[in-house]
Amino acid sequence: MEFSLVEIAKPEEVNVILGQSHFIKTVEDLHETLVQSVPGLRFGLAFCEASGPRLIRFSGTDDAMTDLARRACADVAAGHFFAVFLAEAFPINVLNAVKAVPEVCRIFCATANAVQVVVVEEGDGRGVAGVIDGQIPLGEETEEKQVERHAFLRAIGYKL
Repeated sequence: MEFSLVEIAKPEEVNVILGQSHFIKTVEDLHETLVQSVPGLRFGLAFCEASGPRLIRFSGTDDAMTDLARRACADVAAGHFFAVFLAEAFPINVLNAVKAVPEVCRIFCATANAVQVVVVEEGDGRGVAGVIDGQIPLGEETEEKQVERHAFLRAIGYKL
């Protein structure tokens, strides 16, 4: 068994959702879910089939985001892995809907941070063991930082 790290290539401002699913209709169901969740959402998604023709299936409303998703799936190359890239949108706006898609088994991360995927390979198979999402903490939140966090969430409309 061999482990490796795959860096997910993306612009800093782009958000990504990485997960695992189990069926070819994942692409169509995720596409429909994303379109219904946020009108006008710009996204791209891709999915690695684990059997049969073992193709990278893809869809989206934005060519650049779709290209990022296709590249991520090609780089990770693990069965049943999927990637959703969001332009000018946050995962919080679609994450519960994505998790509710019947084919979705798990979400590895939903982030704008730099992400590395921990891949394990054995024989003809490849799987995702986990992800490295962002960087390590630099300390604990102070009262001043709590006030800043509360104000920020209200300023962007996520809290009243």
